[in-house]
Amino acid sequence: MEFIAQLVNQVNSLLWDELLIFLLCGTGIYYTLRLGFIQIRHFGSGFKALFGGISLSGAKADKQGMSSFQAVATAIAGQVGTGNLAGPATAIIAGGPGAIFWMWVSSFLGMATIYAEAMLAQKFRSKDKNGQVVGGPAYYIEKGLNCKWLACIFSVLVIIALGFIGNMVQSNSIAAAFNSSLGVPGWVIGIVLAVITGVVIMGGISSIASFTEKVVPIKAVFYLLGTLVILVHNAHYILPAFKSIFVAAFNPTAVLGGGAGIAIQQAMRFGIARGLFSNEAGMGSTPHAHAVAKVERPEQQGYIAMMGVFVVCVIVTLTALAIITSGMSMWELGGKTQTNFLGVFTGQGIAVTQQAYTYVYGYFGSLFISVSLFFFAFSTIVGWYYYGEMNIRYLFNSQRAVRAYQLVVIAFIFIASFFKVELVWNMADMFNGLMVLPNLVALILLSPIVIKMSKYVGGKVAENKV
Repeated sequence: MEFIAQLVNQVNSLLWDELLIFLLCGTGIYYTLRLGFIQIRHFGSGFKALFGGISLSGAKADKQGMSSFQAVATAIAGQVGTGNLAGPATAIIAGGPGAIFWMWVSSFLGMATIYAEAMLAQKFRSKDKNGQVVGGPAYYIEKGLNCKWLACIFSVLVIIALGFIGNMVQSNSIAAAFNSSLGVPGWVIGIVLAVITGVVIMGGISSIASFTEKVVPIKAVFYLLGTLVILVHNAHYILPAFKSIFVAAFNPTAVLGGGAGIAIQQAMRFGIARGLFSNEAGMGSTPHAHAVAKVERPEQQGYIAMMGVFVVCVIVTLTALAIITSGMSMWELGGKTQTNFLGVFTGQGIAVTQQAYTYVYGYFGSLFISVSLFFFAFSTIVGWYYYGEMNIRYLFNSQRAVRAYQLVVIAFIFIASFFKVELVWNMADMFNGLMVLPNLVALILLSPIVIKMSKYVGGKVAENKV
């Protein structure tokens, strides 16, 4: 086991600290340039499509797919998880406040990448033997590249990374949070999660779409309002916080002092890595949802897919500001005894976020994060389950296989609530990283198709019927 743990850590270091940062950012830069900064030119179109289509009770999803908003809500359900609460804290502590600037950069580039993913998902979607619309990277890898073996590898990695191990991590995060804030035993949370998950996922695509279109807007509003209270309380520090983000991105010592030991390279590395992990652009997860959207033209779903990354960026930014402003406030209150305002925080990840919220809300700050984490992580469970189901359908094309997959996912969710195994968390990161590679191969090799489908003539998009 020690050998396996060491091997997993080495693979993760290679993937997330070196390889994927360059590959994902490079893909984002390539699509940004080739598509003429589409995330700027069509930001308004995406914004209007997202917020104009919000509905807590839209058209019922069926075998023919779901509405455009339901599709992006399912995608955001997977994107906005524990990483959006713990990710900014991890980036700030490891890379300083400047890491948030690089998270913005990765999100900007990711909007172009995810547009391409949505376009390809729409272009190469298909139907299984039961007549249900299906799609995702496995389909555009097989049909676009004529490479079934690579598509099968991707499918297996998604099922393991998201459907099984990833959802165990989410379940464990929820159980740990409620045990910390309310003392609720892990097995109780495990039962509740398993039952609710079973009810949602066994209802099929209509149940999943109905769940995400309701929960995603509600959880976003709940969290944003709670965070805005923090920012109002720390209003005096908002402008200094923004200043620290921009200055520390290029000169960390000017904000943190030489004793902090944080360099520009660290700010870039941790900011970009956490940003890419949070918004999932290029990872090959969200195309499963965008593939089944009922739209007239692929680019319509591409525009709204970009807004999923934008929503994640807003949540990450507000979380980061809450942490930085609370740290500044606590630092001054303590007589500036620390070398810099990050010195007031202890622990990593979600613990740092809880400290920032507890500073304003007291005990209820920890409870607020626990409730937010429940909504964030549980909706991620549903979204990631759905991505895994798409790949079960791809590999087996069988309803029995889907049912067996559902039962295994429910069992894993229950079991994971009992314990936290560091190896499982690290393996989740590893499989997440590995599944990116086949998707990036497809995104680069199929880029001429995306570019051709996005050609502009006289300022208008060429007609591209799905």
